[in-house]
Amino acid sequence: MATDYDAPRKTEDDSESIEALKERVPDKLSGSVDAEDADNPSGFELPGADLSDLDLDVVVLPAQEDEFTCIECFLVKHRTQIDHETSVGAICIECAA
Repeated sequence: MATDYDAPRKTEDDSESIEALKERVPDKLSGSVDAEDADNPSGFELPGADLSDLDLDVVVLPAQEDEFTCIECFLVKHRTQIDHETSVGAICIECAA
């Protein structure tokens, strides 16, 4: 027997009216929203934000004996990542590819 998939389907769950559903489900848009959270809900600093008043505590270590600085990407990497060395410095595998 052929089935008409475009025909509207009625089930027992569809018998509730829209008004009954609205009463049962709370309105998410009418809730109170904190003004601070509404501006930046994820809590991340936005690009271009003025961060000049913040003090960052970062410990910077010099390159260790088993590390090198790639002369292409300027990242400090482990010696196992050296592709080849030049007269100026070493180039990592990623930059050599």
